[in-house]
Amino acid sequence: MTDDLLFRALADPTRREMLDRLRLRNGQTLTELCGDFAMTRQSATQHLDILEAANLISTIKRGREKLHYLNPGPIHEIQKRWIAAFERPRLRALHSVKQKAEATVPEALNFVYVTYIKSTPEAVWTALTDADITAQYWGHSNVSDWLVGSRWEHRRTDGSGVADCLGTVLESTRPVRLVTTWEDPTAAAGSSASRVTFSIEANGELVRLTVTHEELPDEHGRGLAAKGWAAVVSNLKSLLETGQVLPSPPWEMP
Repeated sequence: MTDDLLFRALADPTRREMLDRLRLRNGQTLTELCGDFAMTRQSATQHLDILEAANLISTIKRGREKLHYLNPGPIHEIQKRWIAAFERPRLRALHSVKQKAEATVPEALNFVYVTYIKSTPEAVWTALTDADITAQYWGHSNVSDWLVGSRWEHRRTDGSGVADCLGTVLESTRPVRLVTTWEDPTAAAGSSASRVTFSIEANGELVRLTVTHEELPDEHGRGLAAKGWAAVVSNLKSLLETGQVLPSPPWEMP
């Protein structure tokens, strides 16, 4: 994904407004997202196509509808490249003040993260399911036979064998799609599980990896998922492309 596509997409005020609307409420249909814009449906679709080409949004089909989700991955990369190295302490302080001064609007309790990795679908699948490899970039070993209906565990790598998360494999189509439930073993009985879908698509010499985390319990959980998946996927991408993981991230991984 080139910077030219990204900056072109962000240069248009209508497209920025679309991103703002998804930031406030993720997972909208075309009608919900663009219903009150003074433009034709075709023009709105063209704007969304540009945003999707720039990897700023992703889409999921639900029946006859297509839901649009904000993808923070490219914005995260801009932050790392152009902002973090120069003004991080001051900007963090300003952002904290801004958050406290403004009222926040609840978002949909799901999270979608999309990235492009210079690799193969088979290598990405293996990196997500091999216990030894996940231990390298995730800090936990993902352990399962990855058959539909099987249990999987997110085990600590300190030798204790403790699973900080566990669940059931709902779908497993190597090397393109993996769906699992995510459950906190310390949660009260009857607590609902969230669901994570990994979609792996070949895209020329790259692989498009989409992580969809749905049915999160609350806004706090969604915030942790947003920070965590940015860390995990960045580390995965670095390992597959360079053979090395990134320095320990300042945020918590899921």
